[in-house]
Amino acid sequence: MHIDKLTQIVISICIKIHNKIGPGCYEKVYEEILYYELTKMGFKVERQILMSLDWEELKVDRAYKLDLLVDDRLILELKCLNPMPSVYFKQIRTHLSLMDLKYGMLINFKVDMMRDGLHRVYNNNGREQM
Repeated sequence: MHIDKLTQIVISICIKIHNKIGPGCYEKVYEEILYYELTKMGFKVERQILMSLDWEELKVDRAYKLDLLVDDRLILELKCLNPMPSVYFKQIRTHLSLMDLKYGMLINFKVDMMRDGLHRVYNNNGREQM
C-alpha cells in the first residue's frame, strides 16, 4: 500500500475517534483505540516499542519509545495537550532518523477540530519501503 493511502486511513480513523470521544481523554485511550482499529483492518501495529541506541561501543537500552509503528514504516506519535510545544516535531524526526524511516505522524487529540492536530513528518534521508 502506498504511504499516502496508509496515512489517509490513519487520518480517517483519528477523525472518527475524535468525533466520537472528543479531546478530553488521556493519550493511552486514543492509542488503544487507534491500535484496535488499525489491527482490525489487518495492519501490523506495534505499541510502546522501547528502542536502544548505539553510541560507539556503548549500547543504551531503552533510549527512546515509539507510541505506534504501523507496518514497519509509519511512526505514530500521539499527544493530548494544548498548546503543543514544537519540540515534539523534533522528537519524532529524531525517532525517524534513529529508525532510518521516512514517514511519521504527530497526532494531537487535544484540539477542537481533529484536522488541526494531524501533522505528517518526514525524514528525507530515511529508507522508503513499498
